[in-house]
Amino acid sequence: MFLDPDRLESRLQREFGGTAGEARVVVRQAVDLADSGRYAEDVGATLTNDVVIDELEDAPDGTPADRWNWWIGSLELAYGSYERFGVRRYQT
Repeated sequence: MFLDPDRLESRLQREFGGTAGEARVVVRQAVDLADSGRYAEDVGATLTNDVVIDELEDAPDGTPADRWNWWIGSLELAYGSYERFGVRRYQT
């Protein structure tokens, strides 16, 4: 099974809180990561909703974006070239 954006968004909010907007941003980044093929190439597994949730459960407490960035940082250290999938906040 591949990523299901709607289900992933719901699970992110249910499991980790945060706002709907924040969950949507994480989902967009997850879809971009899956579409890039990078994760599958490096890890040898398909990026699914369950994989994302399992990995984020291992992260220190925080919002979906905090947890996502922690995981992306781990992938960056292990394989390189993952920082573009991180969630950034811009001040207006």
